[in-house]
Amino acid sequence: MTSSTQLDLKTLESLTQGEAVAIRGRATLEPAGGPGDKVFPPSHMIDKGARDPGAKYAFETRIIDGARTDCVLLDSVQSQANRMEEALQALWADKRIALPVIGVDFTAVAPDVGVVTSLSAPHRVADAILRDSLLDGKLFRYSETGKSFTDATARNAAPLFRVCPTGLVFGIWDSTGPKGGLGSKFARALISEIVGVGVVFGAKTSSRIDPTGIVTKAADVLQAADPAEGWTLDAAAAAKDAKGVPLKKGDGKVSEVNHSNVPPTVDRLGGGATIDHAMHTVVLSLAALRKLSFGADSDAARTVLSALGILAILAAESRGHDLRSRCLLVPRPGHALKLEAVKRDGSTLPLTIDLDQAIALYSAAVNALPDGLKFKSKPGEPLASLTPSPKLVHLVQKSRELASTGTEIEES
Repeated sequence: MTSSTQLDLKTLESLTQGEAVAIRGRATLEPAGGPGDKVFPPSHMIDKGARDPGAKYAFETRIIDGARTDCVLLDSVQSQANRMEEALQALWADKRIALPVIGVDFTAVAPDVGVVTSLSAPHRVADAILRDSLLDGKLFRYSETGKSFTDATARNAAPLFRVCPTGLVFGIWDSTGPKGGLGSKFARALISEIVGVGVVFGAKTSSRIDPTGIVTKAADVLQAADPAEGWTLDAAAAAKDAKGVPLKKGDGKVSEVNHSNVPPTVDRLGGGATIDHAMHTVVLSLAALRKLSFGADSDAARTVLSALGILAILAAESRGHDLRSRCLLVPRPGHALKLEAVKRDGSTLPLTIDLDQAIALYSAAVNALPDGLKFKSKPGEPLASLTPSPKLVHLVQKSRELASTGTEIEES
């Protein structure tokens, strides 16, 4: 049995500076209900003509152990990145790690949204939410902090490192900045994915018995003029179109407002699946990090990014894999996630590190940064606190008004 090496700062520095090309890990997962229990993959829009079982899912054939195997995506690279960033944000909010974080406070406009940060915004610090927010009364993009990373490139990644190092780990494209499509673009250095292996698609049934005995044809349901009412049966109290004709609530059936029976139905397009097992794979590319330059202090910055990637992996892993309703996965006994370094010649070095050790490793790497790259904010304190601009506030409020009236909102 190959012995495992404790991953400390000295070892990580050596791996990051050229001894290894990647740090990777793999785990074998299974449904929390045990082998054979059904799981539900994420569903997607489908073509109207796609009527095959499992058509709503990202199904593909992969070659595993030399054999073609039916697989289904359970959690994408993008979704896994979001989960890792959420885990990092939790550690930062608990003041356990120092990390540059920029937040936009929507509490006064949309309390349910709260604060959106560069760790929760879809495009990180380059997201339109931050772009259209204000710092000291000025659009963020034109503030000193906002302008600092606009010209960041792989040859000079220091400005982005000081503002949003996670953008260098999870990838970022500054396509909404002043340079548009020519804005800074950094590839992902860390990927994680969970795939169901050996999949058989199932069926899902649904029905509802209304205890009041209301039937679908009991009335025509209209959209109420008063948004607080939602719906009405009185044409005089209904919202009207330009010709004064009362507007139906959806198709006008009682079921549109969740009354009446729903007859039993069978859904074979999105009815879940049984799998032999799930395969969780993570890869942190040290080769990708070595493409980034930070001047004379490149080794120190790359080591921090490596430590940040490892911390993200273990922080997310510690939260478990409750991916969505009816898709809770647990490690198969003896097959939990284990990390190893992959060296230039293809040989591997098993690594030992847990979450607390990963926090300590990351903190040590951050503390070793030279003055020019040191993070300016303390753990749990944002680097910058923004407020949404009036135009952004209008979009948020108008969207909520439309949603509250049941107005159908077209999605692109």
